[in-house]
Amino acid sequence: PYPALGGNMKKIENCNYAVELGKTNARFSLVGIGGKDLNEGNPTLTLALVWQLMRRYTLNVLSDLGEGGKVNDETIIKWVNQTLANANKMTSISSFKDQSISTSLPILDLIDAIAPKAVRPEMVKREDLTPADKLNNAKYAISIARKIGACIYALPDDLVEVKPKMVMTVFACLMGRGLNKIK
Repeated sequence: PYPALGGNMKKIENCNYAVELGKTNARFSLVGIGGKDLNEGNPTLTLALVWQLMRRYTLNVLSDLGEGGKVNDETIIKWVNQTLANANKMTSISSFKDQSISTSLPILDLIDAIAPKAVRPEMVKREDLTPADKLNNAKYAISIARKIGACIYALPDDLVEVKPKMVMTVFACLMGRGLNKIK
């Protein structure tokens, strides 16, 4: 007589199970998050879980890169700058908060260093960048990174606004692609 109610209960049960797995198996920090929050579509709490899933994926990529050793922000930044220098690129980054990342030029140059000829120079605006130019560069960078096989889940806005956590995931996945560790 009440199929909608039963269906909703199943959804909540599944969401509770997802939260339970996140807390126990994955050891995520999910304080104050329940299956009901996910079922109701609470954006903040849902993103808290999704972010931790994305971070775990990135850390798995990094552990594959480290081959048992610890890979941290400094390791990635050093690899990025070394790869850019080896390809005679003029860009570099000092951290994942470096404002030059807002132009996406370090990312585009890194992609070009990893996969020569993947980036079409005429598609990249390098001087006198307006906010629209920065956004277009970011869209192009993400598109080309995905095209060469990097698993990028950051958004163009994340690059333009230089969100350090998301920027780190982009460089980590490009490092994985550059070292041919990502299938």
